[in-house]
Amino acid sequence: MTLLNDNDILTDDQRMICDGIRSVVTRFDDEYWLDHDESGDFPKDFHRAMADAGWLGITMPVEYGGSGLGVTEAALMMREVASHGGAMAAASAVHINLFGPHPIVVHGTPSQKERWIPNLVAGRDQCCFGFTEPDAGLNTTRIKTFAEKVPGGYLVNGQKVWTSTGQVANKIMLLTRTTRYEDCKRPTDGITIFYTDLDRDHIEVRRIAKMGRKAVDSNAIFIDRLFIPDEHRIGEEGKGFSYILDSLNPERILVGMEAIGIGTDALARAAKYAGERVVFDRPIGQNQGIQHPLAERWMALAAANLMALQAAKLYDSGRPCGAEANATKFLGARAGYDSCLQSVMTHGGFGYAKEYHVERLLREVTVTRIAPVTEQLIMSFIAEKVLGLPKSY
Repeated sequence: MTLLNDNDILTDDQRMICDGIRSVVTRFDDEYWLDHDESGDFPKDFHRAMADAGWLGITMPVEYGGSGLGVTEAALMMREVASHGGAMAAASAVHINLFGPHPIVVHGTPSQKERWIPNLVAGRDQCCFGFTEPDAGLNTTRIKTFAEKVPGGYLVNGQKVWTSTGQVANKIMLLTRTTRYEDCKRPTDGITIFYTDLDRDHIEVRRIAKMGRKAVDSNAIFIDRLFIPDEHRIGEEGKGFSYILDSLNPERILVGMEAIGIGTDALARAAKYAGERVVFDRPIGQNQGIQHPLAERWMALAAANLMALQAAKLYDSGRPCGAEANATKFLGARAGYDSCLQSVMTHGGFGYAKEYHVERLLREVTVTRIAPVTEQLIMSFIAEKVLGLPKSY
């Protein structure tokens, strides 16, 4: 991460974390990720290496095998993971472990934590998340997957979409309604979270072919009479919406940092190519038409990186960070995407060739502009919460 040059504002421990993660991720070269991009196979070797090195538990409580560190350290980790050729395939392979299981950590019973968290930290369990639905999108209160109370547990029917790692996961965190929307006093009432086995006899998982991040699958899932025992419910029935709010700001920070990592990788490749590629008897990097767009991309990445560190610092100190976390996701994704696009353009025709890898980085980074929240909703949030303008949706 020398391009961003923020070592002087990191602690010694944070620099050691970056060095430790780099020592793992750099064992997996461009060809490893290109092979997985073409085959669509989950990067099991990479996931196992990260687990064996202890990085899957960076934010998990120490008493359950984790490191108990904060969002700042998690963000630095994900920036490093994304910036060495693996892009979103590498990031998404481990991202889900950092704050996805947060409802278990905060609202789970001691028995649930003891039973579930160590397996996630060690990589013995892989969890997918069934939150988004085709007809609800970002309007989570409108989900229709329903968990009917029956003796000893719940019977669940419904459908989810964009469920990552469903092809390889053995566990699922599932967001359901336990009270129908029309029967609730408030839209956010009546939503319940479960963590349970991904029972493929009752859950059909259909892979979605997509633009990038092929190595980490996305799926539509169809749930038919899935029985979930009472002891697999997280927290109180009907309180699930408030539980997922705990992890929204960290997720935005992490996704923004991942995009920054990918963009930094792409920028470094572009600068190297521009310095070596000779046309008309001079390196193309000597031309201001090449220099200036790359310089601008560095400034955008560096600024987004500082916003991310500020947002993470606020979160870790328990202060409000909604605006900063959303701005991190917006600015990081834009800066990362623009950097990848400029890298392709700098490479010219070779930028279109897979052997230079920058076209893959562009495909991988694009999703950060879309998920987990759209740029338009972020701007609406900033307009309302920061600028005091009327709510627009």
